[in-house]
Amino acid sequence: MYHHKVEICGVNTSELTVLSDAEKRELLLKTKQGDREARSRLICGNLRLVLSIIQRFTGRRENLDDLFQVGCIGLVKAVDNFNVELDVKFSTYAVPMIIGEIRRYLRDNSTIRISRSVRDLAYRALQVREEWIRDKQTEPDVSQIAEALGEKREAVLRAMEAIVEPISLYEPVFTENGDSVYVMDQLRDSSSDSSDEAWLENILLRDAMQTLNDRERNILVKRFYHNKTQMEIADEIGISQAQVSRLEKGALEHLRSHM
Repeated sequence: MYHHKVEICGVNTSELTVLSDAEKRELLLKTKQGDREARSRLICGNLRLVLSIIQRFTGRRENLDDLFQVGCIGLVKAVDNFNVELDVKFSTYAVPMIIGEIRRYLRDNSTIRISRSVRDLAYRALQVREEWIRDKQTEPDVSQIAEALGEKREAVLRAMEAIVEPISLYEPVFTENGDSVYVMDQLRDSSSDSSDEAWLENILLRDAMQTLNDRERNILVKRFYHNKTQMEIADEIGISQAQVSRLEKGALEHLRSHM
């Protein structure tokens, strides 16, 4: 609950109303009959839902006013597209619509550039997905989306994966009694070298590498991460193999003493 005044887009969040399920149902029915006042009341009565959702994205340094406005667009779409004949709670339908709108906004403003053809295919796939969910209240699989678009399943899958917004390891996936389970809590390192000792050694090595000068660090990265020979490195950076050998030996001695 928000007990103090916080303004987002000029809206005082402490004064936002909360509708009961019965009130939402009644307003939804009136909205479908063309009652504009009921539609407005329904939207205003669900702004807290938008507010709660944008909290998930606060770690992205995005402007909260912008996210709130985008979330409201998703809310309006949910109000206009909701099927009152189906036995589904409005919030159950609205939440993924609002999140989807916010993620679409974040994708469009991402610094990662995706080719126009791939992006267009992904957006057409998302439109098919939204229409499918609206009409059938179920989640379509990639094959069904591809068939509706007349495209190959692999092409649709690649396009949709290309625009997936990365999530934070600290994004909560479940909360109960104030205790949250985060994405990182659901992950584990399945490699054979995942002991606490190996993890600590990796941290120490990374810190030690930062104490080398640029040339020494570059040589070690090429030698032990890129598996290049001393001769190949010498050709690349324009020095003799003997110099590479001497710099490599000195860098390794420095790492040993540092660790």
